[in-house]
Amino acid sequence: MEAGLSRSPLRCAPKLGAKYNNRNPMARFVARKSQYVRDLTPGTSVDETFLLAEANQAQSRNGPYWNLTFQDATGTVDGKIWSPKSQEYPALDPGAICRVQGFVENYRERTQLKVDNLLLIDAADVDLSDFLPASRVPPEELMEAIEDLVTQHMRHAPWKALCRKVLGDEDIRRRLLTAPGAKTVHHAYVGGLLEHTLQVARACMALCDVYPDLDRQVLLAGAIFHDLGKAWELSGGLANDYTDEGRLMGHILLGEEALEPFLHKCKGLDPGLKLHLKHLILSHHGEHEFGSPVRPKTPEAFVLHFADNMDAKLKIIDQAFDDTDKTGPQWSPYLRFLERNVFRAPATPDSGKKKNDKSENQCLLPLKA
Repeated sequence: MEAGLSRSPLRCAPKLGAKYNNRNPMARFVARKSQYVRDLTPGTSVDETFLLAEANQAQSRNGPYWNLTFQDATGTVDGKIWSPKSQEYPALDPGAICRVQGFVENYRERTQLKVDNLLLIDAADVDLSDFLPASRVPPEELMEAIEDLVTQHMRHAPWKALCRKVLGDEDIRRRLLTAPGAKTVHHAYVGGLLEHTLQVARACMALCDVYPDLDRQVLLAGAIFHDLGKAWELSGGLANDYTDEGRLMGHILLGEEALEPFLHKCKGLDPGLKLHLKHLILSHHGEHEFGSPVRPKTPEAFVLHFADNMDAKLKIIDQAFDDTDKTGPQWSPYLRFLERNVFRAPATPDSGKKKNDKSENQCLLPLKA
């Protein structure tokens, strides 16, 4: 036991499959979450409920251990169950709510939980909003902002009709309002897909002001629908894992497939414009090794690729800076997806940037023109 850690053993032995219910004497404890990921500091004990976001087993010199990621509405934290304790859990499945007892450590400049006991909890007995991070701007407002861009920039009636038909489809709209933008890397929260879509669309429209020869309307349609397939690629919800369709096809092909019926019915849209929109969607990852079936071959395709890549990378950096706010250093930990550490440079005086001012968020409101 770590020095200074005071706790009593769990009433229910932390056996796999153990379930919380209303007769459990710990019932009222788990109903009231008080410790959040953002508040965890090294050197303190933890006795709280979290969502088990990821779980995989590994082997060390001392025996098998569990690599875990815990999540709540404020973020994620890595966790470890070391041997021999790890052998009490033959299987752990992501998406479960669990009560965790342990100790907060600092490992390579990252906060980490050393887990001493883990008990599975019935998700029906907790408030799921405590565990699912969400966009700072409500998804309904993000959707409204995207629709405003259509009204503002779409002058060709068939383009406007296509966008409104797709965004107004009951199933697609329902999926978009809750879809994350990714599993873990960026915008991995409720409303994340719409937040990313809005930012990419805004960036594309701004670049059209700099490069007026770009086809603003096909570029806007491509920006709005480039990641449409993520609404089917990821399950969202507590597990937020890849669906079978997502693993077998990927979001690029899923998005093109979802859009095809609407393009087929849009008789007023020239076939060449339809083909260009498909190319924008299929090429937006830029290179074959990054998942694009084809590489960008029009100016608009290049712009969409760069805008998409820029927003994803800036979001990764923004999240890294959020993490360093807790620890104070100017350098972030090593970011695997950027293959580097990033530096928080001092702001120019009177630049308008306010440190830690989340009102200066990437998705500023009011959103209407």
